[in-house]
Amino acid sequence: MLTMKPKVVCTHLSLFVSDPDASARWYADVLGMRESARSENWIMMSFEDRLHDIGLIQADKGAHHGGLGLQHYGLEIEGDSETLRELHRMLVEKGVDIVRITDHEIGNGVYFNDPDGNRLEFFLQTELDPKNAQERFTEMGAPSRDIDFQEL
Repeated sequence: MLTMKPKVVCTHLSLFVSDPDASARWYADVLGMRESARSENWIMMSFEDRLHDIGLIQADKGAHHGGLGLQHYGLEIEGDSETLRELHRMLVEKGVDIVRITDHEIGNGVYFNDPDGNRLEFFLQTELDPKNAQERFTEMGAPSRDIDFQEL
């Protein structure tokens, strides 16, 4: 049993993909990531100077996207509503599968799929006071309401 509560921070995500090389190109092109390490069966992708943020691991032959497992991975962005609109436009221009645009009461998200159907979200937190954000998020039941950009 732990005698102290360690600080835990989410550091990376690893995904099974059908073709790590093709996925690495997609993550570089769409998310601006860079390859930070590679082996025979996997490629690590990074934002800026980080060691690794997303691992792309060769899935077994015949593997397919199913109903269990990761629902989505949120990528928090800095900026404002216009920044989120620009990212949405970029996704559309690159032909990325946009799943939905949401209002989470304390922020907004654009959900989209990578080539293997792994869902990602660009998340813009709009309530910047941590206490207010937590209270509103809890009070509203962690909402995820579909919206369009005219509502932002």
